Amino acid sequence: MKTVTDKIRQGLISQLGQTVTSSPSAFMLWLAPVVREIDHGAMTFEYVVRKEMTNPIGTLHGGVTAAIMDDMIGATIISLGREHFYTTVNNVIDYFSTAKCGDLITGKTKVIKAGQQIINVQFELWNLGKERLLARGYSNALKTDHKIIDPETANHNPNK
Repeated sequence: MKTVTDKIRQGLISQLGQTVTSSPSAFMLWLAPVVREIDHGAMTFEYVVRKEMTNPIGTLHGGVTAAIMDDMIGATIISLGREHFYTTVNNVIDYFSTAKCGDLITGKTKVIKAGQQIINVQFELWNLGKERLLARGYSNALKTDHKIIDPETANHNPNK
């Protein structure tokens, strides 16, 4: 029997080589990554830097880098098949280089340690065309009491 997380993971796998158009994360849909690789506890996504992702000097905004990291780490934790939702405790990011509008950037994640309560995940963001590491970080996520629900059957109306 497939779990909800298996279903979500399979949905991402079915989009390998394509821009994500189906995800329980509305923010992931806005980021519009191309799925390159999905393994148990590891992922690779590509993004095209768009104008709305840049800061006033035209380079990738640090907040967008942090958002890509957080969103990818959430998807990576889903790939573990856990029953409960995990929430971010901290994100630590070192920024090394910039990317400009139109650049193709590649995010890579890997679970370093998956405990019962806390999961530690590493993240790297690359501009492979320029062979540059843009940012590197890690995050810890804490298990919550909330079970992951099927996005197809969930009622997302906050007034009910």
